[in-house]
Amino acid sequence: MTQELKTDVLVIGSGIGGLYFAINMADHATVTIITKKESSTSNTNWAQGGIAATIDSNDSSELHIADTLDAGAGLCNREMVEIMVNEGPTHIRRLMELGVEFTLGPNHHLDLGKEGGHSRNRIVHAKDLTGREVETALLERVNAHPNITLLEHHYALELITEHHLDIKTNEINCYGAYVLDTLNHRPKKIMSKVTLVATGGLGHVYLHTTNPDIATGDGVAMAYRAGAEIANMEFIQFHPTSLYHPKAKSFLISEAVRGFGGILRHKDGEAFMHRYDRRENLAPRDIVARAIDAEMKLTGEECVFLDVTHLDPDSVREHFPNIYETCLEYGIDMTKEMIPVVPAAHYSCGGIRTDEYGRTTINRLYACGETSCTGVHGANRLASNSLLEALVFAWRSSIDIKERLHSIRFGQEFPDWDDSGTTNPEEWILVSHNKREAQEVMNDYVGIVRSDLRLKRALRRIEFLKDETEEYYKKTRITPQIIELRNIIKVASLVIESALKRRESRGLHYTTDFPEKDDKYYLKDTVLRSF
Repeated sequence: MTQELKTDVLVIGSGIGGLYFAINMADHATVTIITKKESSTSNTNWAQGGIAATIDSNDSSELHIADTLDAGAGLCNREMVEIMVNEGPTHIRRLMELGVEFTLGPNHHLDLGKEGGHSRNRIVHAKDLTGREVETALLERVNAHPNITLLEHHYALELITEHHLDIKTNEINCYGAYVLDTLNHRPKKIMSKVTLVATGGLGHVYLHTTNPDIATGDGVAMAYRAGAEIANMEFIQFHPTSLYHPKAKSFLISEAVRGFGGILRHKDGEAFMHRYDRRENLAPRDIVARAIDAEMKLTGEECVFLDVTHLDPDSVREHFPNIYETCLEYGIDMTKEMIPVVPAAHYSCGGIRTDEYGRTTINRLYACGETSCTGVHGANRLASNSLLEALVFAWRSSIDIKERLHSIRFGQEFPDWDDSGTTNPEEWILVSHNKREAQEVMNDYVGIVRSDLRLKRALRRIEFLKDETEEYYKKTRITPQIIELRNIIKVASLVIESALKRRESRGLHYTTDFPEKDDKYYLKDTVLRSF
């Protein structure tokens, strides 16, 4: 028997977007947050660098907007960028009111860092653990609010729409979600007036990623199956500098390390970024990632190195205590030896298409954060704009919903989750093998440099895995592993299909078949929809 819950607002995900939205909604509605693991397990919690905001007197909104548009390679929605940049500083102050303790300089003003692609120091940070600091403060507020219920170990299975009543319609509404309580292995039906998808990234569609294990693209996959428009999935940002070590699991070496003066070198000490961009080590991530990829192919080496040994050791330890300690755990003293690094899948600039208030193309369904596509990132996200985007559009969604909530009613009765005729899973090897194979296909064929041959080969393999997995899914009782496998495979196919549609090179999408940018035909979003 499926348990049914009712809530005014359902939030799927517990990163910065979902938590900030819930706090801003809770005085006006009952809010239920579901999260796959513990509440603090999110991409936000792993975010080291910081939040970009025009606070310093030597900076301006115009400069921040220009830097963002430049990084986005012509594909940013300027109106959305202006909204994000102009409203951003307000939310930095709001976070401080909520208890976030950002790092201060000697004059007790915010210590503003600089990262690749930024023309000014504007990165607000909490040393090199900004995400954790923000997440901790927001969770304290969430847990203290009587109108917010936070359900850990709850996996969203599918968004509830008219299609679960076998109603064929072009006007789709979202009435909540089917959810799996993984501790009790019990399906639940959560009915809501409004649903916000804030499930974060999709890094584990790839074999090597800086993302936590939960980042399997669930929100994008669910929204696509429900009929929402998905945009710009070809633009996958590879962070240029993840720690290269067999036990490090792609630990992120923050962009801020290069902003602080770090230099990329070969193992013999030769610097190489001057050959790729006038900004050298402060170039945007797509340029740096491609440069590292090219240098590794030229030399045959498995990694390059990030060097901060020429900088003051005490300052390095003070600014990057977590990175310093983590590197030490792997036998690397970054103040005395260079850090081995490689690119790893880091961030998706595409996602569920939304407007300026986070509204998707499905009524009553909103999205924010990395799972959304607002248009602010274009073809390449500027460093530290991600947390800023999540804050601004989570807030704007809450404003829009407050104005509309009184006129929204719960939907009619929907059926329980139907797992009749299914059996307990037996072929665990199939699930783990298919996941690994999908990730390897994406890593090998849909990485930093692409071609039609590689993409078509990848699509054939992913389609085979999809058919095999769907057959298994239909006859097997639902588990977290199967949920994630289905979502990984679906998102992988969306990335490949989008990449095949864009027959040019722009931002994070580089193909050897079409190495030039084509503004005549491709200065537009790539949009996919299931029906």
